[in-house]
Amino acid sequence: MKIYLGADHGGFYLKEQIFAYLIKNGYEVEDVGGTELDPDDDFPQFAQMAALKVLGEHEKDDPRAILVCTGGQGMAMAANRFRGIRAVTIWDAFEAKESRNDNDSNVLCLPARILEDDSQDEGKDWQGILETWLNTPFANAARYRRRNAQIDELG
Repeated sequence: MKIYLGADHGGFYLKEQIFAYLIKNGYEVEDVGGTELDPDDDFPQFAQMAALKVLGEHEKDDPRAILVCTGGQGMAMAANRFRGIRAVTIWDAFEAKESRNDNDSNVLCLPARILEDDSQDEGKDWQGILETWLNTPFANAARYRRRNAQIDELG
């Protein structure tokens, strides 16, 4: 699995931590930006770059993206503009598991505002969310495939 990682200024520091964590744990990662902290950058450009990479990656099995901004919602809205992308904003491991098992989400959007806090509330640590999301397979039930197809038809 190849993972495309992107963030605007609101998620830049968390993205850097996530990048280091993924590399350390043997994941294949490509950083699609921002490559430096720029308070004037805008999240849609990073969501687009990641979404297009996920959609265009034919050689890799199950390509995915992780996007980080202040609240996560903007990244999800931008990424979901692309047919075939199922972006979700997640802040706990339970929802990470559900979004993979039921919805076959392929873009994880994280809210830095909630997850950068060092307190690591139960179920809200970004490492646990990542590992759950990356390691939960899609259940591939007929009803889930049908619903994903219906979502794609809306685009």
